[in-house]
Amino acid sequence: MAVRPTPADKFSFGLWTVGWTARDPFGDATRAALDPVEAVHRLAELGAYGITFHDDDLVPFGSDDATRDQHIARFRKALEETGLVVPMVTTNLFTHPVFKDGAFTSNDREVRRYALRKVLRNIDLAAELGAHTFVMWGGREGAEYDVAKDIRAALDRYREAVNLLSQYVIDRGYNLRFAIEPKPNEPRGDILLPTVGHALAFINTLDHPELVGLNPEVGHEQMAGLNYMHGIAQALWAGKLFHLDLNGQRGIKYDQDLVFGHGDLLNAFALVDLLENGGPQGGPAYDGPRHFDYKPSRTEDYAGVWASAEANMRTYLLLKERAKAFRADPEVQEALAASKVTELSIPTLGEGETYADLLADRSAFEEFDVDAVAARGFGFVRLNQLAVEHLLGAR
Repeated sequence: MAVRPTPADKFSFGLWTVGWTARDPFGDATRAALDPVEAVHRLAELGAYGITFHDDDLVPFGSDDATRDQHIARFRKALEETGLVVPMVTTNLFTHPVFKDGAFTSNDREVRRYALRKVLRNIDLAAELGAHTFVMWGGREGAEYDVAKDIRAALDRYREAVNLLSQYVIDRGYNLRFAIEPKPNEPRGDILLPTVGHALAFINTLDHPELVGLNPEVGHEQMAGLNYMHGIAQALWAGKLFHLDLNGQRGIKYDQDLVFGHGDLLNAFALVDLLENGGPQGGPAYDGPRHFDYKPSRTEDYAGVWASAEANMRTYLLLKERAKAFRADPEVQEALAASKVTELSIPTLGEGETYADLLADRSAFEEFDVDAVAARGFGFVRLNQLAVEHLLGAR
């Protein structure tokens, strides 16, 4: 099936994705370093809309100001030549050994102060390039030894950092929001704010919770045995889905960062259906970038890298077509009604009804035929089979 991505699809990629040289804990790199300027041009040719980066992806760590300016100027020129945008920026607070015990939550106060300065500098760059989202993945914010980290104090320092950064954005007048990216483990044994729920609870304690939302990632949720689509739905429900990271994951193991859909395909189908058809009137429920945070396989040369980038976008678009057909199928509509999926949107209490009215309604309890209702089936298997058949192109 011919599907061609365009910038209107709002697909974006991290510079660290297509630029991953494929070094891992057990083996050296299998690809040479990629020039960020080439990444911009190649992604534009494939139909992408945007490119994102950590500070150290664009400017090598430790560069002096003159070298930094040169790297930024080359990158900006490539953006102007291609029309690619920078919707999101993030900061690397995990690679250099100085962050081995974390950044915002390091036991070492000097490291915490250095981390804040590094982020503040990158926030200025994000605003300069027109980014609207600043992602915070605390990959080193955690511990391997329970007795070595005061978790309550660490959360205090985490909150202190986010409050400071939020105030900086307000004072500078930047059109920028923060998105926390949860992950349960790897590289730390246990990472702080490991799930969507943990992050939502943390956000509610901040000075400016309106500026802070979520950036859930497929693999990060699924490697903990959680349902990514459910996490996205809760983030949408809370009004906190500021960004998202799409990739593939096959079960509870290390973070695989596969191509989107090259893992739990049914969950990917449900996710795309939610994003594209899950709004109040059936339209898109999310209008931000469809961002791919994956790693091209170590087995691939750069021809394979660009093929994998294209595969992410193609898979999303194919799932979008299949989800549209699923929603338009009269048999699916009938099955949704039979399964009472649509009934869940009806409030349990009637308009103006109080608990006193509920207590007075004998049909709700005294005359409710528990056994007869318990004997009814919901038809969920039939509904799910229809989804599978649409996904497989059999309908």
